[in-house]
Amino acid sequence: MSSFDLPRRLVAESLGTALLVATVVGSGIMATSLTQDTALALLGNTLATGAILVVLITIFGPISGAHFNPAVSLTFALTGSLPRRDLGGYVLAQIIGGIVGTMAAHLMFNHPVLELSTKVRTGGGQWFAEWLATFGLVATILAGIRFQQKSVPWLVGLYITAAYWFTASTSFANPAVALARSLTDTFAGIRPADLPSFIIAELIGAVSALLLMTWLLRPNNSTEAKS
Repeated sequence: MSSFDLPRRLVAESLGTALLVATVVGSGIMATSLTQDTALALLGNTLATGAILVVLITIFGPISGAHFNPAVSLTFALTGSLPRRDLGGYVLAQIIGGIVGTMAAHLMFNHPVLELSTKVRTGGGQWFAEWLATFGLVATILAGIRFQQKSVPWLVGLYITAAYWFTASTSFANPAVALARSLTDTFAGIRPADLPSFIIAELIGAVSALLLMTWLLRPNNSTEAKS
């Protein structure tokens, strides 16, 4: 449990999510302004996102746990690591932070403060990709905490860097970030009509990972006793 009180933890969650989204959206805008090559633009977007995750989890992890993601907060609430009474506050802080992050990116690049995305991201492949992306993210976090807690910032940053490229959806894996990205009509955007399916897939992916990893990471005490 964190030694920081709830207001400080909520500010950390909101600020961290804001900086994460500002990086995702801002690097997407910067990339497309520098190159017409979609693969190169995605690479720039990917590297910036993976790098900022390492930084944000390192500096905010000791305060709030550095979830920046309602699916992750839900996972920790289900395990008891996050008091369930705090879950609503975490999710609200993450959503507000994400929207502020989009606004900040737009202000830097002289875009309208908020705009609805027209980028279509839908279909079974995209939904499965979001399930898989979130499943892998939560599995990485849970196993990382179990075996290499100090490495979690790097594990998450590297996982998301990889998932940008091996998932059809470019790995949103985060309901708050997905919502914030529906408010930017840029490289990183997602059409608001496509949000519900993404969010449902992400939440199911998180719970699926929790169920599997709870079993997988539990030592077999009877076997240990015999050895």
